[in-house]
Amino acid sequence: MDNTSNASFTISSLVGWLFGLLALLIGVVNTFWGNDPGFGIFIIVLSLAFFPPVNSFIKEKTGFSIPRIVKWLLGFFILWASLGVGELFDKIDLMMASF
Repeated sequence: MDNTSNASFTISSLVGWLFGLLALLIGVVNTFWGNDPGFGIFIIVLSLAFFPPVNSFIKEKTGFSIPRIVKWLLGFFILWASLGVGELFDKIDLMMASF
């Protein structure tokens, strides 16, 4: 493996971890401070698709990995559903007020 593919792999993994954590936190906020805990759990389950170890597990068990375009569409859906429809900032205000 040359340095170019190694750097690409590292950046891809980092982005996966960061967006996975962001989506996971969005799911936690929606689960505990929203009016629909089922939606929050749904977002938490979807966030697992971004974590590199989960991708490795899926590839090992099924023989294929989640395509990058699917992850892009899934990420767009999570952001749209949380920021637009899910009123994430109102829920964050509720969360901050509870502390």
